[in-house]
Amino acid sequence: MPWDPVRDLLGMQERLETLFGRTAPGWVPPVDLAEVADGYRLTVELPGLEREDVQIECAGDALTVRGHRPAETCQERYQQFERGQGEFRRSFRFAHPIAADAVSADMVDGVLTIVVPKAADAAARRIAVE
Repeated sequence: MPWDPVRDLLGMQERLETLFGRTAPGWVPPVDLAEVADGYRLTVELPGLEREDVQIECAGDALTVRGHRPAETCQERYQQFERGQGEFRRSFRFAHPIAADAVSADMVDGVLTIVVPKAADAAARRIAVE
């Protein structure tokens, strides 16, 4: 197998994160996270994956996207290997409370779009002093 500096760097990152109690995913899909007026929009690039290959979990102020891309079995000797395989996991925390029960997701042509609404502000209430 030819030397791949990116693979070696990712391996070192995984070992360092393990030292601090975090485990690194098998690969990291690129994500754009935008704050919009009433929430957040995440766009995740997952080419070649189907809806069934992806799970989204929302707990508290965090959202996690995880999934799996099976390893390809072939006899070629790769000269360059950049597409991730195996498990992936990305977690996000938001600056504002989110409405976890209103999160929606759609996947079109390998692009997953997740809409995360901000939670409505708790109404102010006057408290009588007795």
